[in-house]
Amino acid sequence: MSSPPVKRALISVSDKEGLSEFAAGLVEVGVEIYSTGGTRRHLEESGLSIKDVAEYTGFPEMMDGRVKTLHPRIFAGLLCRFDREDDMQSL
Repeated sequence: MSSPPVKRALISVSDKEGLSEFAAGLVEVGVEIYSTGGTRRHLEESGLSIKDVAEYTGFPEMMDGRVKTLHPRIFAGLLCRFDREDDMQSL
């Protein structure tokens, strides 16, 4: 089984060294980037167009930003078996 082409990336990091260059490379090849709080602000300050992960999940960050990616829409994408039709239908 081959990997599916990357269409979206979720980026949330504490160490942002080299992040802008990495993310710019993803954007250059057409990857849509979703990010959280400080990471999103850092990337936007670098001139990149980034989507807030809450925009994707439909659920805001909580607990002062500590809970932001714990959502079924995120985990479904991570755990999906792309060769299984039933998994793909769930997405």
